[in-house]
Amino acid sequence: MTKPKFPPPYRHNHAPVRNINEVISEQLTLGQRAADWVVARVGSWGFVIGQSSLLGIWALLNVTAWIRHWDPYPFILMNLVLSLQAAYTAPMIMMSQNRQAARDRIEAHNDYEINLKAETEIQAIMETLDAQNIAIAELHSLIEDLRGKHIPGVSPS
Repeated sequence: MTKPKFPPPYRHNHAPVRNINEVISEQLTLGQRAADWVVARVGSWGFVIGQSSLLGIWALLNVTAWIRHWDPYPFILMNLVLSLQAAYTAPMIMMSQNRQAARDRIEAHNDYEINLKAETEIQAIMETLDAQNIAIAELHSLIEDLRGKHIPGVSPS
């Protein structure tokens, strides 16, 4: 029987995989965190319901004159407040979306690198399994050869 040839042991020479979300969170500036906070609040049903309620109360108080008309119909002051809100909210939303797109690109690259590492490790595992299959086949052949021969002092079973 020839000695089976096994591949050399696989060396894991890559850095451990890190959670991309944690890495990116560590690198956020105060302004980026503030933009994300605003976008998280503005993009919620609570904000939509709260703002709708506030605008409804604003219009109701100005139409019915329960309190002095500080913004008579057609609600110019309310339009100014909403325009200012939109003027500041839209760039924050864009900043957050741009950062999310950058995060997505980083995650896609990270997935690619992990897939490459996995492919390399799977290839090493397959080479080892192939070598083991050859060794097992040779061992089976050797056992069959030994069963066919009579060994002195051992009774055939």
